[in-house]
Parts: sequence; structure tokens; C-alpha cells
Amino acid sequence: MAGVGGGNDFQWCFSQVKGAIDEDVAEADIISTVEFNCSGDLLATGDKGGRVVIFQREQENKGRPHSRGEYNVYSTFQSHEPEFDYLKSLEIEEKINKIRWLPQQNAANFLLSTNDKTIKLWKISERDKRVEGYNLKDDDGRMRDPFRITSLRVPILKPMDLMVEASPRRIFANAHTYHINSISVNSDHETYLSADDLRVNLWHLEITDRSFNIVDIKPANMEELTEVITAAEFHPHHCNVFVYSSSKGTIRLCDMRDAALCDRHSKFFEEPEDPSSRSFFSEIISSISDVKFSHSGRYMMTRDYLSVKVWDLNMESRPVETYQVHEYLRSKLCSLYENDCIFDKFECCWNGSDSAIMTGSYNNFFRMFDRNTRRDITLEASRESSKPRAILKPRKVCTGGKRKKDEINVDSLDFNKKILHTAWHPTDNIITVAATNNLYIFQDKVN
Repeated sequence: MAGVGGGNDFQWCFSQVKGAIDEDVAEADIISTVEFNCSGDLLATGDKGGRVVIFQREQENKGRPHSRGEYNVYSTFQSHEPEFDYLKSLEIEEKINKIRWLPQQNAANFLLSTNDKTIKLWKISERDKRVEGYNLKDDDGRMRDPFRITSLRVPILKPMDLMVEASPRRIFANAHTYHINSISVNSDHETYLSADDLRVNLWHLEITDRSFNIVDIKPANMEELTEVITAAEFHPHHCNVFVYSSSKGTIRLCDMRDAALCDRHSKFFEEPEDPSSRSFFSEIISSISDVKFSHSGRYMMTRDYLSVKVWDLNMESRPVETYQVHEYLRSKLCSLYENDCIFDKFECCWNGSDSAIMTGSYNNFFRMFDRNTRRDITLEASRESSKPRAILKPRKVCTGGKRKKDEINVDSLDFNKKILHTAWHPTDNIITVAATNNLYIFQDKVN
């Protein structure tokens, strides 16, 4: 694949696929979020069953040059359980909506995971030694009679098989009336934000019993509600700056130095609508499903139903770049509305150098755009091309007329196969895409 993500001779090839091959996929096994940690050595996935699976990158093996640091299961744990809100008579799903890693400070790793209502801080730690020779306990853990102890022993550490433990350190609950759609860790490494449909809250990682409401767009009369918050994120370098996007296709940048309650934004990003292209579906497809700052902090990227836009933080009037993801679906919006696919929330991500972006589509296709060369490509996450080191062939969709050999007709696309969640390694050309219950990992081909 020339150009996207690397040099002119750059190609993506298959590395790994995780998950069962079953035709009948259990709802609980569907992956709902993927996230690399800050170093890229750990990769976390959350699913609709409330589980978090963490993969660790193996050290490169000189005896197996093609393995190039594969990801293998490191830890699996149940993060959230189904709950019931008795006041509102509502079931609270265990589905993991978002996972965010905290920067690593010591030997342990920490991550935040959230379902619709509750955020949890998890500590992931290793243990490869056990203590033996307690004075008050036998080796099997039973307490000894203190009157029978005639001598004191010094406990010793003995090596044991490596054990990875996941333990909940904090539970942040009861702060959101509506469903949480975003969490974002601040660059000060002490605070984070959580956003639901109408509010954004600011938390301290050490304090669970209170949070500060920093955005509240709930009208006095809910009948006057015209928009909801769809995503929110902190700036990667300035701890006082964050953005949130709305279902009307607008992005507001707020500065917490202005006021404690950031209902009045500092910057307002909106692209003027072309009156000639207005239709019944205009408002639905303009809703932003994801917003991400670039690593440099200079740009931000937004994803709506049909396109990805890159905004310069210094220019609010229009995006500096617009990339069409699946423009061939514009003529199919009516049927996509009827089968509810038009409400799918696609995510997007940057590569480590901010020179390329990636987002998902239907039929297990995902799209990549090179910002320098303006080249783009469509690739497919498929078990048919999952031979080790198999080079991914570009896919093309035709909208009518004569179909070429390698093209697929737009009417043949499978809308049940969709890639909503993608992640790019923070430094290397390794990408991961979630296709229903399977996690595909691809990397650049080494010639």
C-alpha cells in the first residue's frame, strides 16, 4: 500500500487475529473498545460482556524473525457486572464503553474502564515471588496457636510462576444521570473527565465521592433539547483545555481558566452547511461520533457518518482537511436509516507522527488517509487474508455500471460487519481493528 502511514514502498500485512471463528457470535463477546497504552507494549480490549482482555507485546525473538513482537494474552478480568437501577427501573449494561490507560509511573499499570454509569480504576500488577515462613500462619494459611510458637522465623521470598493480578483501586459512581460516552485522562496525570449526553464531569483520580461538573447543557425544559454531547477529550499538553463534540456537528473548545463552569466555550468549530446538499438525513449524518486531538496538540480530528475532518485549533470557520470515508453510501441513506445503521458510531485514530489517520467502515473495511500525499486506501479485516505476513490488498467499491474484477458492488456490502473501533500503536506501524468479536492486528511489511 503505497504511501499511507509510511514511505512510498509501504505495505500493510496481516500479523494476528484474536477471537473465535464461530458463525454465531455471542452478544457478550462483541468488542466495544480497543486502546494501546502509552508505550504500545500493552493493548486492552473491552467487550459487551463487561470483560477486559489485555494483550502484551512479546520481545522480538531472533530465532523467529517473522514474529516481530506478537501480542499475547497478558490478563483477563471481569471489569463490570450487569446492575439494576431500582429508582428508574432500568437495567445497567455491563458493556465496556471506553478504556483509557494512565501513564506508567512504576512497575504496575493502571487503566480506567467505564460502562454506562460507573468508572473503575484498575491496577494491573505482576507477582513472581511468594512469602514463606510466617510466624503466625502455617504454609497453608491457617493461623497458628501463639502459645505453641517457641522460636521466631524470618519470612523469606521464594520464586513462583508469574501471576498477573487485576485489582480495582477506585470506583467512581453515581455522578452521571445519562449514559457515559467518553473518558479522557488529563496531561496533569491527576485528573480525568467523563462525559455523558448532557454533562461533562471532572474527577480527581484519588477522590471517588465527588466530581466537579464543568459542562452542563441540560435545558430547564427537556422539550427544548436540541443537541447532546457525543464525545469529549482533554488536550494532550495543556491541562486546562478540553473539547467536546455535539450531535449537531459542532465542536466546542473550553478553557478551565476562564470559569469553573465551562458552559461558555472559548472556541466554536463548525463547518457551514451547503444548502444545496441539505436533505432529511443531513442532521443525523453530521452528528460527530468521535473527536481526537493530534499527538502534537495542534490539530483535532472529528468523525461523522460519511467523513473524517481535521481541524486546526487556530481556525474555527472550517476544517483544513476533509476525507470522504464511504461517499458511495450517500445514495443508500434511506435504507441505512431503516436498519438503524445510520446511527452507528465510528471512531478514528492518528498514527504516532500525526501524518496518517484511520477509521472504520462496513463490510469489515477500514480506511486510511495519508495527510502528506493525500492518498487513501481501503483495506479489509478478513480471515481469508489471515495467512502470516500476507499483504493486504486494496479494496474498491463500485456504485454502478460495469464491475471490475477486484471491485465489490455497493449493494453487496454486509452492513452487519462493521469496524467501529480502531487503534494505532503510539510509535510503530502496528494497527488493530475490532471486527465484531475478532481483534485483527496488522503491521508494516519488512522487506
